[in-house]
Amino acid sequence: MSYFKLMPKHIDDYKKNGYIIIRNFLSLEEITKLSDAAWGDSVIMRHAFDLNDKTGKKTKLTSWYFPGNDIYGFLTRSKRIVGSVDKLIAGEGAVCHFHSKLMQKEPRVGGAWEWHQDYGYWYKNEFLFPNQMISVMVAITDANKENGCLQVIKGSHKMGRIEHGFAGEQVGASQHYVDLALKTMELVYVEIKAGDALFFHSNLLHRSEANLSDKPRWSLISCYNRITNVPYNEPSKSSITPLKMVPDESLLEWKTEDITEEADFANKSQVHKKNS
Repeated sequence: MSYFKLMPKHIDDYKKNGYIIIRNFLSLEEITKLSDAAWGDSVIMRHAFDLNDKTGKKTKLTSWYFPGNDIYGFLTRSKRIVGSVDKLIAGEGAVCHFHSKLMQKEPRVGGAWEWHQDYGYWYKNEFLFPNQMISVMVAITDANKENGCLQVIKGSHKMGRIEHGFAGEQVGASQHYVDLALKTMELVYVEIKAGDALFFHSNLLHRSEANLSDKPRWSLISCYNRITNVPYNEPSKSSITPLKMVPDESLLEWKTEDITEEADFANKSQVHKKNS
């Protein structure tokens, strides 16, 4: 089986647009194994919590810091992701896993995510260098306009960090600057299939609508950081712990374990403390 390898054009597109979409990042067999594990994972469900949007609709997520030898860990530590991240983010030194989250936007009740930059959150953790941070989203189910796919403002990462404040139980970007961005930059709906991936800059403006369809939208989002980008207000040491990369074959050929409490799950109060 051939696996994804980052090409120079991907790097150029990432620098220009703030994101790249990789079709068929996972094979059908890999995404089937990942989705089967996610749907039936009692540990993941036990640690899930809801965040309300400003209309009161809820989005469910489970977040953890340390990737292990479970299916999620093998994916977030895979060569195709870690090697790509190493080429896309600035700086030198080891690539580290900050945190992952399983996003569970359920049919008809899954809430919206307000316009924000990931660094709008992470700035509060006192990371100093946004160019050394990135998020990678792998679609577990198809994502489209009907079920609230991600929207991005193409090139908005070049604006730098803009002010953020609370919108419901989420942190949202200043609407004034979002409106200004939309006057000059393109709004893109990231419609992707299960197994596709999106790599995006920590300052890229993005949002999603509520899921008003009868189909779920689930995705795994993993966030990465350079070891040299030390946070000064972050209790977890995950973001400065070098990753132990595994071969891409591990997803299908290695024996996977269940995710355990050693993953260090986050709770809702921790999320609010970071963003307040």
